[in-house]
Amino acid sequence: MIKKIWVVALLIPVLLLGLFSFSNDDKHFEMAKNLEIFASLYSEVNKFYVDEVNPNTLLRTGIDAMLEKLDPYTVYIPEDDIEDFRTNATGEYGGLGIQSNKINERHIVLNIYENSPAMSAGLKIGDVITEVDGVPLANLSDEQAGKLMKGQSGSDIQVEVLRNGKEKIRVTTTREKIVIPNISYSTLLGGSTGYLRLSEFTKDAADDVKKTVLELKDKGAEKLIIDLRENPGGLLNEAVDICNLFVPKGSKIVDTKGKIQAQSHSYVAKSEPLDLNIPIAVIINNGSASASEIVSGVLQDYDRGVVIGQKSYGKGLVQVSRKLTFNSQLKVTTAKYYIPSGRCIQALDYAQRTADGSATKMADSLKTEFRTTNNRVVYDGGGIDPDIYIAA
Repeated sequence: MIKKIWVVALLIPVLLLGLFSFSNDDKHFEMAKNLEIFASLYSEVNKFYVDEVNPNTLLRTGIDAMLEKLDPYTVYIPEDDIEDFRTNATGEYGGLGIQSNKINERHIVLNIYENSPAMSAGLKIGDVITEVDGVPLANLSDEQAGKLMKGQSGSDIQVEVLRNGKEKIRVTTTREKIVIPNISYSTLLGGSTGYLRLSEFTKDAADDVKKTVLELKDKGAEKLIIDLRENPGGLLNEAVDICNLFVPKGSKIVDTKGKIQAQSHSYVAKSEPLDLNIPIAVIINNGSASASEIVSGVLQDYDRGVVIGQKSYGKGLVQVSRKLTFNSQLKVTTAKYYIPSGRCIQALDYAQRTADGSATKMADSLKTEFRTTNNRVVYDGGGIDPDIYIAA
């Protein structure tokens, strides 16, 4: 089997070389040449290296090292990791419905979703998960433990927990489809201020925000706080639709500009807004990234809301997933996005690196001044600056 893998690896670049030989494009020739060199190098290592070579490990290392030269968001996703990738994109997975973290070498349950298998089985916040299907978790990472707990909806799972430091409890339950909530918390503050914590930008995030805002207004909300702290972003279309709730139909939301025309788009508010008048405060911090920066930046550019907190992360890059062979995928950066004032908030330049390989930051002296609808000054190249800064 191993021999077949390296033979295929050797043949692919040879075929590519033949394909590109009809092109006068030097770049294509260099690509095919280097692929052939890579395959022949691997062939020699596989034949002559003193120990047995694992093709999956060695070639995966090569792929990851190559992509690290681009940016942290362009990554290879093998078939084994596809389920985690889908979870991040859709907020759905087959599992128990718990959030856990490894703290002091123990996997502790930090949250349990309502009506989940974990809740039905009697698991509680604070339980220490010690085993899953007979596999001890002590030496496993959060990611490894999570993969054990996730699986096909309808499949059985046995979990052992330690409660209050002494009571061992073993439960058997069935995995179900779990939907991670986009809005982790909402409430009415002081009788007239609606508050919602938007933690995810997965499928239906905009519908969830609309529903929550209407519920808060029914309870008497006359002002609105949208908390985007530690929200790493997610689906671009959900960010666009959330902005559409608070700006007029036809308003530009964001432009994406890529190397090829197919990745360059202009997104506008297509629907009638939910509310153009309710005062809005958006809370951000340096963990607010990507889609979070689109929402906070758009509301700031149109002077539709006041942004409070700390400077955001500064991720102005757009990724799409591309299918590869053997059920694998590539998540690749295809464009930068620009919010209505015209600014791109990307903080790091991965094409220009320092001597130690670190991405460079745009110098303050090179940042460009832009204007909001009400002619306030805002800047590009370093995330969203809050209108009101509050120390962390």
